[in-house]
Amino acid sequence: MSGTSELTRKVVLSFLAHPDDAEILCGGTLTLLAKRGWEVHIATATPGDCGSATQDAQTISKIRRGEGAAAAAVIGATYHCLEEQDVHVVFDKPTINKAIDLFRTINPTLVLTHPRFDYMLDHEQVHLLAREAAFAFAIPNASPMPLPTDARVPYLYYVDPLEGIDPYSGAVVEPTTVIDISGVMDTKEKMLASHVSQREWLRAHHGMDEYIDAMKRHGEMRGKDVSGGGVAYGEAFRQHLGHAFAHDDLLVSELA
Repeated sequence: MSGTSELTRKVVLSFLAHPDDAEILCGGTLTLLAKRGWEVHIATATPGDCGSATQDAQTISKIRRGEGAAAAAVIGATYHCLEEQDVHVVFDKPTINKAIDLFRTINPTLVLTHPRFDYMLDHEQVHLLAREAAFAFAIPNASPMPLPTDARVPYLYYVDPLEGIDPYSGAVVEPTTVIDISGVMDTKEKMLASHVSQREWLRAHHGMDEYIDAMKRHGEMRGKDVSGGGVAYGEAFRQHLGHAFAHDDLLVSELA
């Protein structure tokens, strides 16, 4: 794939497992890209149907789809959902096809997704779906859906696992890229606060605003890793550097 000097389309897709994952893990970076004129799409594999201890799956799914759309609207982004089920996300033919068709619909030039190893298997399965779709969606025979004439393998980055910890080793994950989001933390907080059902559940459970506070603690941790000296808040990524994917650091060139 060609480098950033030949990038003519600026479309970013955050493809993560659940509503609120993007706002927690890459909302600041999406905000910065939106401010620089990028077209932003936030997609989830599920509508968050297991995200309540008191409401049935259909009810909480409707609520959380609305919250996902509201959070995306804060930065002028578009929300999408594959309509898979929480704790039942799998890397199989039907779901791969849905992911490829999502990518064809959006035709992203930059994709942000989960890392290979994370605390929850839904995240790991979405990682596989995103890798497959990123590599395959521009292959003509990969889908009967019309292929955009300018489709090509996008830049691919992995967000942090929960708390930045590899769940198998317990070690802190070393990022390839850390973005300073200090100037847009208020917007990131507003996006995350749009997920009212989850925020209020944790407020009731913890007796504090843990939903927002945990996000800020992680941002503070990653802010220390920003190149050139620590900053207030950061978001960390590992860039996918496999065959057919670009190796120049697009996030740094766009946001540094």
